[in-house]
Amino acid sequence: MEQNQNPPIIVTRHTSLVEYLREMGFFTGPAEVKAQVQPEDVAGRHVIGVLPLHLAALADRVTTVDLEIPAELRGAELTLDQLRSFARSVRTYRVTLIG
Repeated sequence: MEQNQNPPIIVTRHTSLVEYLREMGFFTGPAEVKAQVQPEDVAGRHVIGVLPLHLAALADRVTTVDLEIPAELRGAELTLDQLRSFARSVRTYRVTLIG
């Protein structure tokens, strides 16, 4: 979990995901939340969300929340209760560019 002085950057369009991450203790203070990021936003940072590999390789680490969302709800805005019920695991990765 993060210290308040160095919060993660959260990459999402979904407010319920931010609420879920706060509930899970990933941050306690204000969160930096962006729907889209540039290389300078993620370089050396802990990023929570889904990133293309070329950006993930710039981050210190990337944490994802694995969700099992029913087909009929994909693309829809989920409530916090729905997110809780669909969340499976939280995994953190380090991505390295090797060539």
